[in-house]
Amino acid sequence: MKIIARWLLLAAALLLVAYLYPGVSVTSFTSAMIAAFVLGLFNTLLRPILVLLTLPVTLITLGLFLFVINALMFYFAANVLSGFNVTGFTAALIGSLIYSLCGMVIDVAMERIFPSR
Repeated sequence: MKIIARWLLLAAALLLVAYLYPGVSVTSFTSAMIAAFVLGLFNTLLRPILVLLTLPVTLITLGLFLFVINALMFYFAANVLSGFNVTGFTAALIGSLIYSLCGMVIDVAMERIFPSR
């Protein structure tokens, strides 16, 4: 139940990003659900590999390169899907920042609704 609720909230967050920033567009809630699923897959499977490969750059930039990795995940997801579009890398960077902030708020809310045992 918790996973499905989080997935639906992240899809709504993606619609919010598209509403707030014109560089990101989502055609429907179904497209947002698929995009949230693909973003979750990319962040689970690809992001750790990219973080490990770019560890020296991340250390030199004091962690700021992680924003670039997040933007790349956002941009890759938009390129794979048809109902989710990002106009460029800057739009992916800003969209991923807004999406990450929404994700943090959702995670806090989920912990309050479904407390860990």
